[in-house]
Amino acid sequence: MTVTLPARIGLGTAPLGNMFRDVGEDEADAVLEAAWDAGVRYYDTAPFYGMGLAEQRLGRLLSARPRDSFTLSTKVGRVITDDRREIGSSDEIFAHGRPNDFVYDYSADGVQRSLDDSLERLGVDSVDIVYVHDIAQDFHGDGWLGAFESARTGAFRALTRLREEGVIAGWGIGTNRVAPLELALGLEEATPDVFLVAGSYSLLDHAAALDRLMPQAAAQGVQVVIGAPYSSGLLAGGDHFEYAPASDVATARARLIAAVAAAHGVGVKAAALQFSLAHPASRVVIPGTTRPERVPEDSRALAEEVPAAFWADLRREGLVDPRAPLPQGAGAAS
Repeated sequence: MTVTLPARIGLGTAPLGNMFRDVGEDEADAVLEAAWDAGVRYYDTAPFYGMGLAEQRLGRLLSARPRDSFTLSTKVGRVITDDRREIGSSDEIFAHGRPNDFVYDYSADGVQRSLDDSLERLGVDSVDIVYVHDIAQDFHGDGWLGAFESARTGAFRALTRLREEGVIAGWGIGTNRVAPLELALGLEEATPDVFLVAGSYSLLDHAAALDRLMPQAAAQGVQVVIGAPYSSGLLAGGDHFEYAPASDVATARARLIAAVAAAHGVGVKAAALQFSLAHPASRVVIPGTTRPERVPEDSRALAEEVPAAFWADLRREGLVDPRAPLPQGAGAAS
């Protein structure tokens, strides 16, 4: 088996895990049906998204479709438990999800337990890609390096074995920080096939990923999936950035981008999606939504014509890193 990612656009399902707000079952089903009807054939999910809620909802759609008609990824690293969690604040990212708690577990046993649970919630007999999730989080008080080492000796080896056995097509790491991904690129054993870069290669925030991650991933043939292309919604008119209330600095930068886009008659969504896909390492972008009408809107944004002058003005205003590749026809990076 080899990793096959449908070109260009997929669907991220974190919002369908009741991220930041309570999403009704009918609303979630409508989003998923709209995605399928729009031709979306790559779906990404995770146990953490609503403590299994997003997987359950996605399963209602995919379990009724032929298994070879779509590409599916989920994640390991958190195992959902039957214990009830304490919600400290209504601002907690999945405060409206299922009441279950979770434990971090990057061990080989944790991988198998998490994957078995995901298959049950999804109602399918296999997934194509498994990401080790949020490895940049603190782990046993050792910081992210402790989590990485636990994953290297546990999850990475277990997923490599599953890939070799043909149980999964490939595995990778999904995180919103570039450092663990850069470290993984240097491994000689248990090498990943794909990275899910959530928010760190967006129009709003991409400089750190350009230092080493994106060019080295391209050189080593590691495919990159772009998550959170709208920077947690801030580029699409929301008020969150990096899954938290946006800072004044981030908000001001997003407004500057929007102003340049307006001056050229360009949709910010079009600019965001097309920018993230312009890098040679980028394979597919996976925006998420809780509004069914947003799905075809995203597809149209991907096809929108964006003039080279728009990108030139972004560069002139210092809003696009000069090293960043631009969409074809927009001019080379300086």
